[in-house]
Amino acid sequence: MGFKSVLHILGTAILTLGLSATGALAQSDPLSSWNEGKTKQAIVDFVTAVTTDGSADYVVPADRIATFDNDGTLWSEQPMYVQLAFALDRVKKTAPDHPEWKDTEPYKSVLAGDLKGLAATGEKGVLELVAVTHAGMTSDEFTKIASDWIATAKHPETGRLYTDMVYQPMLELIDYLHDNDFKVFIVSGGGIEFMRPWTEKVYGIPSERVVGSSIKTEYKVVDGEPVITRQAALNFLDDKEGKPIGILGHIGKRPIAAFGNSDGDFQMLQWTTSGDGKRFGLIVHHDDADREVAYDRKSVFGKLDKGLDDGPKLGWTIVSMKNDWKQIYPDD
Repeated sequence: MGFKSVLHILGTAILTLGLSATGALAQSDPLSSWNEGKTKQAIVDFVTAVTTDGSADYVVPADRIATFDNDGTLWSEQPMYVQLAFALDRVKKTAPDHPEWKDTEPYKSVLAGDLKGLAATGEKGVLELVAVTHAGMTSDEFTKIASDWIATAKHPETGRLYTDMVYQPMLELIDYLHDNDFKVFIVSGGGIEFMRPWTEKVYGIPSERVVGSSIKTEYKVVDGEPVITRQAALNFLDDKEGKPIGILGHIGKRPIAAFGNSDGDFQMLQWTTSGDGKRFGLIVHHDDADREVAYDRKSVFGKLDKGLDDGPKLGWTIVSMKNDWKQIYPDD
């Protein structure tokens, strides 16, 4: 074999090994859908600091608590919250049993397809809508209704299943935290019993690690069988100031990391990052009009105003979906 042939073989082998190594490195990156930069590095630096034994910032696994908002943080919340879409469907389905709704707000606007009219009823109208459409049944019956709905419900604009419109970078972040012995919780303004049937399948977060809003319930024995029935009254609103309260009541510990996207998450991040030791707060900023939806300060759903102004001052990381994420959804 000639000298040139040997060089050619060696060169080919080196190139092949180099490509293989590059591929292996790419595959080993737990945050592969995040662009390289300050945002990704901030996440990695935090996790490394609190999980490295002997580090001044080391946190024992039992205290590695991370909380994530759901709507707008883990999946799409435009043009409306997914649970609100579920409630609207419930109004239309049960309207024949309630003829009075055609002249009563907020049901009148829903049946007329007038979302502006519904928005005009404010938070009170939306809460009433959710409470009424989610009540009058047992907890088990509601779980089945919610599970059946989410399995087939599609986004009105993209035609995708809502469960396919989860954010790939955030799925990777959850897995990354799990791999580093974090206990990850969802802390959402959404209904706790609406989310629990599907969070493990979609996010890998089991039902017992979901904190959310709830309506009042009552224990009864019906025809000899014990049941928990759902009442048409709000029990707890897990939003804004309610989020730290819900975390303390449900988890019993202050998180060391919190992730949100709106001013409804402000108090959760504020409480989390004000604790002792190494802390991390992150806000997802929806600034990508081409691949998703661009909105912040004036949005009806997911308004982000105070968080944009005060978050950086408090040391929080602001994620630009446009610049920090290589892809938005898993199938992009």
